[in-house]
Amino acid sequence: MMKEKLQAIKDNAMKKMEECLNPEALNEIRVAVLGKKGELTEVLKSMKDVAPEDRPKVGAMVNEARAAIEAFLEEKQEQFRKRLREEKMKAETIDVTLPAKRQTTGHRHPNTVALEEVERIFVGMGYEVVEGPEVEKDYYNFEALNIPANHPAKDEQDTFYINGDILLRTQTSPVQVRVMEKGKLPIRVLAPGRVYRSDEVDATHSPNFHQVEGLVIDKNITFADLKGTLAEFAKELFGEETKVKFRPHHFPFTEPSAEMDVTCFKCKGKGCRFCKGSGWIEILGCGMVHPRVLKMSGIDPEEYSGFAFGVGLERITLLKYEIDDMRLLYENDVRFIKQF
Repeated sequence: MMKEKLQAIKDNAMKKMEECLNPEALNEIRVAVLGKKGELTEVLKSMKDVAPEDRPKVGAMVNEARAAIEAFLEEKQEQFRKRLREEKMKAETIDVTLPAKRQTTGHRHPNTVALEEVERIFVGMGYEVVEGPEVEKDYYNFEALNIPANHPAKDEQDTFYINGDILLRTQTSPVQVRVMEKGKLPIRVLAPGRVYRSDEVDATHSPNFHQVEGLVIDKNITFADLKGTLAEFAKELFGEETKVKFRPHHFPFTEPSAEMDVTCFKCKGKGCRFCKGSGWIEILGCGMVHPRVLKMSGIDPEEYSGFAFGVGLERITLLKYEIDDMRLLYENDVRFIKQF
């Protein structure tokens, strides 16, 4: 009776294992037959009902059935492992004839390239690169630069106001004021950064762009120092043969003020389409720091003097790389950026 029962359990387990299609189903059969509450375990628990003299024989029969089931179970598990390994190898096969995946690397923006060159030139002259907030107080952006509330220059810049006293800066000159207020003299700083003005977008204008401004404050600084510094800057940036020309101009925060032109680096001053036949290209504005600006920042204009200059970074970039439309710098076309 016990032998037939064990044989039935064994045959049923073998049949189910033969038919199962995945490792999960195989494990369920193992638990159902060999687990703590499995069919073979239940047989062992019923040994107490078997006559003492028959127990060794029944025990041997149970062990024989367990061994046969475990052997077949291991065989099926190995088959599943082998099949899984083959499928994995097939899925992970590398086709060495396929082209490699190209790794796209970043590239510096033309503005960044130009700025780093400008910074290199002035750092080489002993300048320190400083930065300041883009969201600025009206005082630093206008008042401290000799541009009172009713000044026409305020209308020209017509910036973006957050409230009556806070605005997006129209120039990086506020950084210069903040440096002067610290009172650590002498001063030789370069202030690059993003600025905002209410300009229409076209080939040469944008509501936000970048400026690079310089400031020198020391004893006995003259316009000759300004001319010599900017002439050296122009030669470093555009070539050793570059000449400079200063034209009288007006800026509220400098007196005297000037605009500086450089000889056209395409025609060497002969006149061409690039410089509109003049042989000169306007590059920046500059001048001697107004005594009133020095005084408002706590510096004695009787003892100290200085000069300041400002150039649009995009203008440098457009001229240096002969780009005819400023909008190209902001369209993020990788084909354009990669040229530089």
